[in-house]
Amino acid sequence: MADEQPKSTYVILPENPIKNLTVAEMYDKEKYDLSTMEEGDVFTMLNATRNGLTEQEVNERFQKFGHNRLEHKETSAIMQFLLFMWNPLSWVMEAAAIVAIVASNGGGQPPDWEDFVGIILLLLANSIIGFVEQRNAGNAVKALMASLAPEAKVKRNGEWKVIDAADLVPGDIISVKLGDVIPADARLVAAHGGVSIDQAALTGESLPVNKVAGDEIFSGSTCKQGEAEAIGSDAFHSSSVIHFRF
Repeated sequence: MADEQPKSTYVILPENPIKNLTVAEMYDKEKYDLSTMEEGDVFTMLNATRNGLTEQEVNERFQKFGHNRLEHKETSAIMQFLLFMWNPLSWVMEAAAIVAIVASNGGGQPPDWEDFVGIILLLLANSIIGFVEQRNAGNAVKALMASLAPEAKVKRNGEWKVIDAADLVPGDIISVKLGDVIPADARLVAAHGGVSIDQAALTGESLPVNKVAGDEIFSGSTCKQGEAEAIGSDAFHSSSVIHFRF
């Protein structure tokens, strides 16, 4: 199965885009779609070369883009549940429960326990549903993090080296081969031996997708055939969860 080749687009780039554009501007696909740009424009946009970045450039990009990873903060399950009982909707329900007791207790009438219990049960049900959904979302993020490549082969200062995938920055040149988990979103600049990528976990496609130079590859997918070099186009940001990737 092969990807349909998008038509390359020409764009007018500002001077030294990676320094002069904000992160949000760089990833505004309506202006700068790195997946469809001419290859030369991609290298210009990311101020990169096929020899890789220098250590100084890497350090500067760490400061601007952060690390190539998802940030996921663990929260106490009890605290998560209690937070679902402390929000505007819950306040209204809690106030209604109090009114059901206080208002009905005048004139010698007994408290309206039926309404009170009904409101409390509804409040608990609402909190439990929200809590379960949030926990499931948290588990999905954990599963995504577990599927990401722990290491990456990257070219820096003209030499290949293996580093933590979290230390990749936009403009890095990475290498992938058979069996590798793609460490970050990137665009192929060279493909050898008929490259195919398993994207089932991301797209649901049952068969690996054939890739050629100019195609995108996505973090968390797996190389099933061939070898390739790619240039990073997006990045995970320490301030974001989805979908700013290397």
